[in-house]
Amino acid sequence: MSSFHAESLEEVVAEANLRMEKTVADLRQDLTSIRTGRASLAILDPIRINYYGTPTPLSQVATLSTPEPALIMIQPWDVSQIGMIEKAILASSLGLNPNNDGKVIRLQIPALTEERRKELVKHLHGVVEQRRVAARNVRREANDLAKKMLREKTISEDEQRQNHDDVQQLTDKAIQELDKASAAKEKEILEIG
Repeated sequence: MSSFHAESLEEVVAEANLRMEKTVADLRQDLTSIRTGRASLAILDPIRINYYGTPTPLSQVATLSTPEPALIMIQPWDVSQIGMIEKAILASSLGLNPNNDGKVIRLQIPALTEERRKELVKHLHGVVEQRRVAARNVRREANDLAKKMLREKTISEDEQRQNHDDVQQLTDKAIQELDKASAAKEKEILEIG
């Protein structure tokens, strides 16, 4: 039923707070992989290279740099891995075409079209809504646990009501932070130039 591991209302609120903070942190991490018109090394974070049988982050097999605002340069430490890196980039959902000269890979970040910007904003809203749902699920689980404690008569109705209010405040704060991060990313996506 509940994945909360709390035995008191204080623990319920503390765990709900931690889980909601993690939801916000997860969103911020997800936002780094949503591309804008500028080169950002963070868009490469989800890419994994099959490095001698082990899925390895790109940043652990190559030097990454942004020598120009719309260019990412990838210089593998082991040049024999350049083909694997190129395949991983092509297989990713980034929509970027790597330019491989045998020693380095250059990723030209194309300027976003108005249509692509709208698609990215729509995708952004979907990602943010998933995080809002996650925060609401934490709230529901915390409230369900408090109701269970009330049924078992380990807490009073007043304590259960206070817990409900505390958890609602945490939820409101988390959703406000999610919306703030979303608005900043949306502005960045829609910014031209």
